[in-house]
Amino acid sequence: MAAPHVPPAAMAADSSFPEPTSGAETARLEAAVDQAIRACDGDLRGTIRALILANEFLEQELCAMFQAVSRGYARGRFRETPHDSAKIP
Repeated sequence: MAAPHVPPAAMAADSSFPEPTSGAETARLEAAVDQAIRACDGDLRGTIRALILANEFLEQELCAMFQAVSRGYARGRFRETPHDSAKIP
């Protein structure tokens, strides 16, 4: 399942991406960014590509997990997306 395209301007305004709340959190995120860039030998496009691929892999794993968990067990723990409700008879 491919992630929907989100324009950069919409992503920046999205409240689901909270800003770090502490200096320690900011430092941790900056260190993670530096590590990701180093892992791609300084290639920023390569870094972004790798992160997108990793995110898509995690989305696929999450979808598989949602399909494996019964509706009775989940009981409202997961939000339904519009395409999910169309599948329910």
